[in-house]
Amino acid sequence: MLSVQGLLAVFLWVAFAVYAFSALWWLLEVFVLRHGWNTDTDEVWGLDDIQVRVLTIDAEPVVQQTVNAVPDGVADIRVIAEAAVDIDGATVHVVPDEFDCEATNKGRAVEWARRNVDADEEYLLYLDEDTIVTELTGLPDADFIQFTEKPIYTGSRLTYLCEVFRTGYQFEQLGFHRLSYPLYAWGGGFAIRRTIEAEIGWNVATITEDTNLIWRAAKEYDLTYQLVNTRFRNQAPPSVSAMLKQRRRWMSGTMGDDHLLPPLYRPLYFTRVVAWAFSPFVPFLAVASYLLPGTAPGMELYSILSTALLGILFIYMVFGLIAYRKHPILWPLFLLLTPVAVVLHSIGAMWGVVRPVETFEVTEKVAADTIEEVNELEQGELASHEGTERLLRDSPDEFESGVFSDDDTGVLSDDD
Repeated sequence: MLSVQGLLAVFLWVAFAVYAFSALWWLLEVFVLRHGWNTDTDEVWGLDDIQVRVLTIDAEPVVQQTVNAVPDGVADIRVIAEAAVDIDGATVHVVPDEFDCEATNKGRAVEWARRNVDADEEYLLYLDEDTIVTELTGLPDADFIQFTEKPIYTGSRLTYLCEVFRTGYQFEQLGFHRLSYPLYAWGGGFAIRRTIEAEIGWNVATITEDTNLIWRAAKEYDLTYQLVNTRFRNQAPPSVSAMLKQRRRWMSGTMGDDHLLPPLYRPLYFTRVVAWAFSPFVPFLAVASYLLPGTAPGMELYSILSTALLGILFIYMVFGLIAYRKHPILWPLFLLLTPVAVVLHSIGAMWGVVRPVETFEVTEKVAADTIEEVNELEQGELASHEGTERLLRDSPDEFESGVFSDDDTGVLSDDD
């Protein structure tokens, strides 16, 4: 019979194995599977081949800014709303109250649009109400095109810190083109072939419609996936409470849709859930190994490996800093605050594991003047943005020297 020390050692090794698998998979995606991620990014389809659909409940000022940023070459812009809004430069469609289907909330709105909004273009580009388009001049030839994101500071330093950390973790998207089932989709900025969207539809009960859609499409089609590094700008949550609810919904929706994944992908899904929701406990794995008596089996090796595993959390933050083009002089500050980002980023996910939510709650957004004020921008600078260009910065080589101010620069290497 195992002693208490032996049982604890077994538990620690099992916990380490789960975390280590997730970390090694991330490293594999970023450094191995990434190769060739941008070999097919030549723009085959023009702006006139895109119909833009902006989704909202009734956030008129926020949506107006999103529509303003869409490039002039896109002639067909639709706003799918739950209530009447007045938007210049777009055709507004209001989902009737009497419309009923299996989908709810956002899914219900896009399913109504699928059935009732005409489109002749090759692609539908879906944008969240707060997504500011950047560097959009056309589309590559792929079934599903995912645009990268770069949340902008909206006034909460803590949520911005967490978004830098999350953006670093999302570098794993570089390897998604090698997977039959991309592990998730960001619904704030993606394009899908109209014919595939029409066939697959949105009429399912889920609160993470974007990931659910791509998983169902991957099941039915030999889906071609393309990541485009234009760093569309969306809003960081304006408060910690809003962020926790957002993360809870993301985790709840992903767990609710896991039945769509084939068995081969289940271990990846499971370890990602554990690694995201329970990553604040990684330091305890390292600490526990040093507290156990030296007689516990394998604890010397475990101490070394668990300490290395702790370091991967800081690597995620480093990649986020690269994405945001933060000046290296700022890196020590962000690295020092990494434990705070890890804990806050994970609490909402842990909440979703322990008490999953089944209803969709829109994350609070702020108006353009608030973004300009907190980022110390000139008044009207957002309104003058043209979606074929970067936002705020002209050169991809410039560093951002402000801790919370933003620029919009490309970050992914073109060498691979």
